[in-house]
Amino acid sequence: MTAVYCITVLLLSGVSSTTTPVAYWPLLEDVRDLSSNGLHGENHGVLFDVPAPDGAPAARFDGIGSFMKVADTASLPFGSGDFTVSLDVYTEEALDDALGDLVCKFDADTRRGINFGLATYSGVSNSQPNYRTVFAGMDNGAVPEPWQDCGRPGNAIFVFGMAVHEGSLYAATCESGANERGRVYRYASGDAWESCGSPDASNAVAALAVHDGHLYAGTSWYDTTGSALVASENTTPGGKVYRYDGDGSWIHCGTLTNAETGEAATMGGLGVFQGHLYATTLKQDGFGLYRYEGGEEWFYCGNPGRRVLNPCPFNGALYMVSYDAPGGPFRYDGSGWAYTGGTINPPIHQDYSFCVYGGQLHVSTWPLAHVYRMDTAGAWSSCGRPGEELETMGMMVYNGKLYTGTLPSAQVYRLDGKDQWTPVGEPLDTSDNKYRRAWSMALYEGSLFCGTLPSGRIFRLDAGVNVTDDHALASGWRHLALVREGNQLRFYVDGKLSATSQKDVSGEYDISNDAPLHIGAGAGDYFNGWMKQVRLYDNALTEEEIQGLAGTR
Repeated sequence: MTAVYCITVLLLSGVSSTTTPVAYWPLLEDVRDLSSNGLHGENHGVLFDVPAPDGAPAARFDGIGSFMKVADTASLPFGSGDFTVSLDVYTEEALDDALGDLVCKFDADTRRGINFGLATYSGVSNSQPNYRTVFAGMDNGAVPEPWQDCGRPGNAIFVFGMAVHEGSLYAATCESGANERGRVYRYASGDAWESCGSPDASNAVAALAVHDGHLYAGTSWYDTTGSALVASENTTPGGKVYRYDGDGSWIHCGTLTNAETGEAATMGGLGVFQGHLYATTLKQDGFGLYRYEGGEEWFYCGNPGRRVLNPCPFNGALYMVSYDAPGGPFRYDGSGWAYTGGTINPPIHQDYSFCVYGGQLHVSTWPLAHVYRMDTAGAWSSCGRPGEELETMGMMVYNGKLYTGTLPSAQVYRLDGKDQWTPVGEPLDTSDNKYRRAWSMALYEGSLFCGTLPSGRIFRLDAGVNVTDDHALASGWRHLALVREGNQLRFYVDGKLSATSQKDVSGEYDISNDAPLHIGAGAGDYFNGWMKQVRLYDNALTEEEIQGLAGTR
């Protein structure tokens, strides 16, 4: 019965019967492989009695701890040759967690293997740089190329945040001169940036986020003396949120204000949770959490007695850092607050950025620059200290590894092992300022981007061969295909080519390793959604063949 069923599926799929998958998991009833190789999965909490919202049978991955594991075998096609990964996923529009990883066969110790997933990165310093970004990368453990200088947007002294929206990378700046304003810029290419205008007259655009198909920006008065710079001559208050209308035009979406703590002049972060845009402040005036209600209306959600910043959804709740001692994150469940930082040791004064790595929430801190991870019971433990740094700042998972920027050296480090941090390239800001920050990060064009203070420059890093579709993946059922042909990666979404890797590598690029294959989990987070019809091929399918697979959903 299995052989007949497999042949029937292949004939109906639109793929030539001579192109046979080396593994095929329908994921309709169980984790069995219907190919002749018998690569049956090991089920870790994946459910088959919870259909997708449209009623279709599929495997339900909860985004918290469920995944499927397949033992390493020579039949798996992840070595130096071509391969194709084909699958159907259903994701919901309103999320209370990141979307997570889809397919991963990666050895973190040797940095060899493949990573494939959906990036929704929030609380990366002040911004939400990636929202529903399809990404993939392969690495063979080679030394990353040097950081590439992508220039200085305008007269920026601080790149506060970045966001990817509709195929473009946007950067938010602080420009502190008497006749200057904070601006938003769009990356053109090389070291060129195009101005998208100033939302208002304040000296900083301090946060960016994509919500409901639009780019939003939060403005701020930034006290430059806090970074050991001369005081800004522009003291115009911010604390307002704007929506980009294109061609340098911004629509005012209200001011953060409430009867308890007053009217904000600063912005402490933007992020999306359960389908709503949330905002926080940097300074005491107006501090607390706000939910956007449309137009110019914001609902005040209260505060936990301290400033909270940089909202990040994780496993059903909204987490925020605090700039008030003793530091440590707070959790907001939609109605109430809980302090979660009591187990952090050594104690911290402030925390800055979130990242989910290995399915666990991580946070960056000051004054000893430790990065901490939270276990399933809510307890925090140190992942070590990068060098002799004082602060860890923006963090991001990139091609299977965790990266963080630092102060005072503006160095980016990579986590290797449990608590060892390796400097990646040279420091990004070489000015003589006392404090130099590698603050903001984003994933774009298959590269890791990092923004700095006080040079106000942006840099990009390539580690391995990577590809991103820099458009938000639409919710509902989508067919995704990842193809390796030679040393190039390319994506197809619903049968259409959506992105191709830009980096050229020559010679044999062997990504083989003895790690197990994970479906629904990886270096970042567990997958949050439904999945079915997972196929692996040991060749590069043609566009016509991929269209055939996409048409069978």
